[in-house]
Amino acid sequence: MADPFWLTWWIWLAGALALGILEIVLPGFIFLGFAIGAAITGLLLIIPGVAPSLPVLLLIFAALSLIAWLVLRRMFALPHGQVKTFRHDINE
Repeated sequence: MADPFWLTWWIWLAGALALGILEIVLPGFIFLGFAIGAAITGLLLIIPGVAPSLPVLLLIFAALSLIAWLVLRRMFALPHGQVKTFRHDINE
C-alpha cells in the first residue's frame, strides 16, 4: 500500500518552495517561517522509518514554523527602542 501524500517528502519541499516564492511577492517574514518549517519537515520525512500520523506531522510543522518565525524576528528586528522616522516627503 502506498504512503499517504502527506508522508511524501518532496511534496513538503515543493510547498516550501511555493511559500518561499510567496514570501518574495508578499514580504514580511510570515511566509518565510512557514517555508522553513515545511522544508525541515520534508527533510525529516526523508529519514527511513519516520512515518508520523497526520496530526503529529502538522504539530511538527507548526512548531518548526513558529521557531523559524521567532528566530527570523529576532535576527531582523530593529534594535530595541529604535523607531523608524522619515525626515522628508517623497512627493516633494
